[in-house]
Amino acid sequence: MRDHLLKEVATSHGLDVDAPLLIGGNYTPVLQHAGVVYISGQIPRVGATVTVIGAAGREVDLHGAQLAARICALRAVILLYQELGTLDRVEKILKLNVFVQSAPDFTLQSEVANGASDLLELIFGASCLHTRTSVGVIQLPKNATVEVDLIAAI
Repeated sequence: MRDHLLKEVATSHGLDVDAPLLIGGNYTPVLQHAGVVYISGQIPRVGATVTVIGAAGREVDLHGAQLAARICALRAVILLYQELGTLDRVEKILKLNVFVQSAPDFTLQSEVANGASDLLELIFGASCLHTRTSVGVIQLPKNATVEVDLIAAI
């Protein structure tokens, strides 16, 4: 069920769950250790394009920033799927970190993070409630509006 839903949501956002995701840098995007899976920070990249850029509250409105958070979380879940072969192995999403490139007077980082949390609830259900941190930052890689990482128990 989760796998099918992931594929539908990914396709609607222009992502293919079976295609490798473009990752930039000298790191691994996924690391499993002792029943925990760590997903490195994901920006709202579809193919080679970062789809939402600029500061929330300046170049990007709240809705656009929430979309960016959703795409970031979707990429993280795709990485979980690719690593595990199925989302049925995910017992719980433990922690979600959401970094929002923010204009100096923008204070809606929690509302932006809801875009990612809502995506996780859609795929995993309400029982997969997670802890979360959302923070405003001055800049993110590739001028992305949002970056999301997560930790899951399997």
